Amino acid sequence: MAPRLQTIEQWVAMLREAELPVLGRTVTELQRLHEDEAGTTPQRVVAAVLRDPFMTVKVLLYLQQHRNLRRNAEITTIPHALMMLGMSPFFKYFSAQPAIDERLAADAASLRGARAVMSRARHAALYARDWARLRHDVDPEEVMVGALLHDMAEMLLWCYAPQLACEIAARQRLDRALRSERVQREVIGFRLIDLQLAMVKAWQLPELLLSLLDEEHAHNSRVTNVALATAVARHSAHGWDDPALPDDFEGIGKLLNMSADAARSRVIDVAVAAIPEEEWYGVPAAARTLPFAADPAVDSAVNSITPADSEPSRP
Repeated sequence: MAPRLQTIEQWVAMLREAELPVLGRTVTELQRLHEDEAGTTPQRVVAAVLRDPFMTVKVLLYLQQHRNLRRNAEITTIPHALMMLGMSPFFKYFSAQPAIDERLAADAASLRGARAVMSRARHAALYARDWARLRHDVDPEEVMVGALLHDMAEMLLWCYAPQLACEIAARQRLDRALRSERVQREVIGFRLIDLQLAMVKAWQLPELLLSLLDEEHAHNSRVTNVALATAVARHSAHGWDDPALPDDFEGIGKLLNMSADAARSRVIDVAVAAIPEEEWYGVPAAARTLPFAADPAVDSAVNSITPADSEPSRP
C-alpha cells in the first residue's frame, strides 16, 4: 500500500472494502469440517472460528449485515451466531476463504508478524474468558471476543501496509520503553486504537464490542478485563521478564480479588494450556519462553505438551 493514505477516514474507506484474509490453518480446518459436516458439531466450528480474529469478525459482520429487522438483539458471540445461521448455511457462506499465507507469501517477515499478533490476540482472549468466568460475568464469551479483536487494527496493518507495521515493530525492538501510541503517531499519523474504533463503526459491528474495545470506559470491569488481558498478552510476548508484567499482575489481582502472585500463576496456567494451539499460528506459544528454572512444575508441564497434542475440547 502506498503511504499516501494520511487520514483515518482514508484508511477506513480502503479497509471497509477489503476482504479479510484468514489463517491458512483456518482455511484447512473449515474445509475438513465441511467435508465431515454430518459428523461435525457446532462446538468444533465455534472453536475454529474463535482461534482466528479475522474469521470471527467476518462471521459477526455477516450477521450484522443480514439482521432481521424484527430481531433487535445484536449477535455478540460466535456460539450465538452459529445458532442463528445453522451449520449448513455457515459452510455455504464461509467454506471458501482467502488466506493470509497467500496474501503475504512473498514477505516472510510480514507473514510472521501477522501471525504473531493473531497468536497474541488468541492468548488475550483465553485470559479474558478465564477471568470473566471466575468473576461470574453475565456472558464470558462476549468478553472473550472483545479481547480477541482488541488489536484488530494492528492485524490489518500487517496485512495491508506491512512495511509500516514492520517499521513500528523495528522501532519498538530498538527501544523497549518507546510507547506504542507515540511510534504509531510518528509512522502512520494516528493511534491504531482510533483506527480500530473507526473500523468497528464502519463495519457496524455490535455496540457492545465498541464499548469493550474503548478504554475510555475503563470504569467498567469488563473493559478492564479486556484491557488487562490484552496488556499481559502483549507484554508476555516480549518475554516473561518484561518490566510491565508485575504491574499487569497487580491489576489482574485487583480485578479478581487475589494476590499478584496468584494472578501470575493463573496467567501461566492459561498460557501453558494454549501451547497445543501454536500450530494454528506458526509461531511459538508465549509459554515456550517461561522462566522454567524458577518453577519446575511449569517446566514439566510445558515440555509435556507438543503442537501435535489433541486440541482443547472447548473453543
